[in-house]
Amino acid sequence: MTNLTAFSSANKFIKPAFLSVIAIGSVLSISACQQKTDYNNLSGETMGTSYHISYQLPKGADESAIQAAIDKRLQDINDSMSTYQADSTISKFNQLGKDTPIAIDADFSHVLEASKQVYELSGGAFDPTVMPLIETWGFGSTMTVERLQSPPTALEIAQAKALVDFKSVIQKEQSIYKTKDGVELDFSAVAKGYGVDVIADVLRDNYQIRNYMVEIGGEVATSGVSAQQQPWQIAIDAPIEGSTVSARQTMAVIRQPINNGSTMSLATSGNYRNSVVFDGKHYSHTIDPTTGEPIVGGAPSVTVAAETVALADAWATALTAMPYEKALATAKEHNIAALFVILADNVNLGAAADSIDDWQVVETPTMKALRADKKS
Repeated sequence: MTNLTAFSSANKFIKPAFLSVIAIGSVLSISACQQKTDYNNLSGETMGTSYHISYQLPKGADESAIQAAIDKRLQDINDSMSTYQADSTISKFNQLGKDTPIAIDADFSHVLEASKQVYELSGGAFDPTVMPLIETWGFGSTMTVERLQSPPTALEIAQAKALVDFKSVIQKEQSIYKTKDGVELDFSAVAKGYGVDVIADVLRDNYQIRNYMVEIGGEVATSGVSAQQQPWQIAIDAPIEGSTVSARQTMAVIRQPINNGSTMSLATSGNYRNSVVFDGKHYSHTIDPTTGEPIVGGAPSVTVAAETVALADAWATALTAMPYEKALATAKEHNIAALFVILADNVNLGAAADSIDDWQVVETPTMKALRADKKS
């Protein structure tokens, strides 16, 4: 899923998804008599993308009330963190000058804390203030060779980097302010994941629902079992350009372990659909905040399992904002359950990778342990 990236100027909340839920996808070939009929499916639009929810409906539960509760919480998050809403908290903060505090809600505070955690552990590869660099490079939903042929000057990059400064965002209790004019926040690479967590909270805490799958734009939380009474299984698609829901090739499957509290939180970021080859190098439109330049040699797709979907979302973005070897080393260092889909050793970087045979999967030890859990 990113690109989004949290850092795409074209759509502040979207990332292309490389995840599919097998339990509601390819397993639909299972006969209806093997499926629980008390499962309900919801879908809708939010954060510039779509959401899909499948859950076991409690006896006597009001489906419309559950839908309304979900929609309200999603609207709360948009009101707090959507850069498309001029009156959102984040938009108001971005318009303020330095040393001017603004009150923030609990949702904003949670996302800010998750962002700080990944920012620090990733060495700044994840930085919600990176937008000035994205704009300087002219990267939106697409990337062109022309931009690389005539890149920003060193001065222009330096000026933009001066405004990429997450440390200048200070929180005091339930308010924040910036110590530098021009610094802006963009939570696109973590807000969708947080939205998934929030919906899961509504289902679990408000309605005591234990069997569910929640997905927003490819970020996923699962709990319990699917309508087929099996642990949820999430397929990781090969990052093939032009692939669709109906024409996809699965690289790997992550099955929810039963002995892990019967829950799973996943997110995927990817560079492949927004990248170009120039002078024999594969460039992503993801910017490395630490260098101010596009990533070269980054993993086309990174899937992360974490304690929350918000953290998985942020870490998946951070790992795609690093060269692949550095990303793999960072994930191992911090015991992150990460699965990388990279080009196979025999594939030319300039060639079109349009077959599953053109890709290979590399996992961290933590992800291997998750996927190898025989008790799931």
